[in-house]
Amino acid sequence: MLKAYKLTKIYCDIADKNLIKKFHKKKIVKGFTTNPSLMRKAGAKDYKTYSLDILKITNKPVSCEVFADDEKNMINQGININTWGKNVYVKVPVFNSKGKFMGKVIKSLNEKNIKLNITAVYTSNQTRKILKHINKKTKVIISIFAGRMADVGKDPIFEIKNSINLAKKYKNVQILWASTREPYNYIQAQRLGCHIITVPPTIIEKIENFGKSFNALTIDTVKGFLKDSKKSNFKI
Repeated sequence: MLKAYKLTKIYCDIADKNLIKKFHKKKIVKGFTTNPSLMRKAGAKDYKTYSLDILKITNKPVSCEVFADDEKNMINQGININTWGKNVYVKVPVFNSKGKFMGKVIKSLNEKNIKLNITAVYTSNQTRKILKHINKKTKVIISIFAGRMADVGKDPIFEIKNSINLAKKYKNVQILWASTREPYNYIQAQRLGCHIITVPPTIIEKIENFGKSFNALTIDTVKGFLKDSKKSNFKI
């Protein structure tokens, strides 16, 4: 069974409404993160209507992302999204598609006491820049894309560790391990002292099975091989 970890909260990374209904009921899940890609995959046709449907399902924190690419429209979208619910975090990319730092957007929304989830962060230098554009009272999540770093051969531990140290003076800031690739990432996030890890549903279900002994894993694995060999009618 899963041990009770106190420090690292699990947010479910999904936009499928049926799965949100299912995972909202799990005590292990403390919130939800979405993005335009997940929304599209879930079949959303109208972004606002679909997001409001999600917010009717759960009262846990939900991150809804802006999708404008310029500062003015990002700010306007952020203000609009913030009105959708008290549990909403407005998700803003640290850079736009042209590589421009969105400090103006972050500062503007933060000054309006809008809860933010700054996404697509990869370095502690980016974290440092974000911290210079926020106050010390309005809630801010900084999502560091550990899995995508690892995908291209970069070690995310250094950047996350440094980001956590930088954010220690900000009690309103939480560092989030994003783009989780395997259940063990939860242990890594826990050891680093990450405040949050965002996890897809299939990996959350594996985390719930933490605690199996090596002996039990060996037997389960061999049973699987045996089952498949019998189904295939293999003979030697």
